Amino acid sequence: MAAAPAGAAGDRALGAYLASECTGCHQISGRSSGGIPPIIGWPEEQFVAALDAYGRKQRDGTTMQTIAARLSRDEMTALAAYFGALAAKP
Repeated sequence: MAAAPAGAAGDRALGAYLASECTGCHQISGRSSGGIPPIIGWPEEQFVAALDAYGRKQRDGTTMQTIAARLSRDEMTALAAYFGALAAKP
């Protein structure tokens, strides 16, 4: 699998489609809930790096490790583009 070039934009529509699994735990409002951190508004490269680290079990979190390990690089960048474009709700 080839890595996306640095700064490559992900497919927001694909990210929106994939996001339902994420929003089962992470609040779309941008608020933290029960120790689960918000994931909206992150810089895309940071978001992808976090998912990649979970997928390679370099970051703790069994649920996130399992989910991230199933994602392709294109799916990671798509999710990063989608969640990165969202703004926290008051």
